[in-house]
Amino acid sequence: MTTNDFLRLQARVQDKDAFKNLDDFGDIGAAFLDFIAVSRLRRVISPSHPHYIFYQYKEGLITRPVNTTLFIEDENLFNSMFTRFMAFLTEIRTHKEKTADRAGAQEYLQKRELNHIVYTVQQSIGCIGDAFMLSNQARKRIGQLFETFIKLIVQEVGLTAESRTVRIPIPGFPGYEMPYELDVVFSQNQAVTTSRKSYIHPGEIVGSIKTTSKDRIDKIFLDKHLLSKLLQRDIPVVAIFLHDVQRAKKGNSIFGINSTFKSNHFLGYTVALQKLDGVYYVDPRPEMLNSARLREQIGDLQQFLTGDLWTLLNY
Repeated sequence: MTTNDFLRLQARVQDKDAFKNLDDFGDIGAAFLDFIAVSRLRRVISPSHPHYIFYQYKEGLITRPVNTTLFIEDENLFNSMFTRFMAFLTEIRTHKEKTADRAGAQEYLQKRELNHIVYTVQQSIGCIGDAFMLSNQARKRIGQLFETFIKLIVQEVGLTAESRTVRIPIPGFPGYEMPYELDVVFSQNQAVTTSRKSYIHPGEIVGSIKTTSKDRIDKIFLDKHLLSKLLQRDIPVVAIFLHDVQRAKKGNSIFGINSTFKSNHFLGYTVALQKLDGVYYVDPRPEMLNSARLREQIGDLQQFLTGDLWTLLNY
C-alpha cells in the first residue's frame, strides 16, 4: 500500500457518506491493517505500559496508544473474526437476552471477540485520523464515527438507535418547554410515530456514546438527573465509551500513556446526582475491574449488548 493509498484511507474517513453499514467499518479496519503490514510502520512499545504500542508515521508524528490485548494486528485474523462478529449480532437479534446462555455464545464471549473487533475498527479509524494536520477536526470526526458504529451495531441486533431532540415540559411553568438534545435513544420497537418522537417513551433508553469519558462524564450524570426530575419519572440513561487512555510524555519519552478516567469524580457524581443505569467500555481500565464499587456500575460492551440492554428496555 502506497502513500496515495493511505491518503485514500484518510479521504474515506473524512467522507460523510462512506459509512452507511457495518461492512464499511470492517473494510476500513482491514485496509488499515493492510497498510501497517505493507508499509512496515515503526511499532513502538510504551516503556511505561508494555501492552500498549504506538505506530510512528514519521519523526514527531505518532498514533494514539493501542492496546495489543484487544487490537487485532493480523488482517486475515481480523477478517475471520469480523465474519463471526456479524454472525454473533444476528444471534443476538434472534435470542436477545438469552444469547449469553447459549453454549456457543459463552465461548465467544469468553474470548471477548466482539470487543476485539469494535476496538480494532475504531482504533484503526483513530490512527488514520492521527495523521491529519487539523487534530481538532480529526477528533470530532473520529468521535462521530464511533457513535455511528455503535448505533449500527444496535440496529443490527434489531433495535432502533437514533439521535433525538425532546421538548421537556417544565413543572410549575405551564406552557414552557425546554428543548434537550440526546445523543441516542434506544427503542425496542419502531412503533413510535414521527409526531411523537419529541418525547421519551416508557421502555426507551437514553444513551451517550463517546470515545472517552474525559470532560464528558459530568454531562451524562446531569442528563440522568435532569431528565428524571423534569419528566417526574425514572429515565434509564447509559454511557458507552471506547476507552480512557491518552498519549503522555514520560520523562524524555513521548510514548507514555495516562488514564483519563477520574474514579473519585465518577463516584462523587453517583452520590450527588443519580447513578447511571449502566456504563460500558470496550477497553475498561484496570481500576474499573479491580474496584468493587466501580465494577458494580461499569461493564463492557458485550455485557450491554447481550444482557443489560434488554433488561433496561423491559424496565
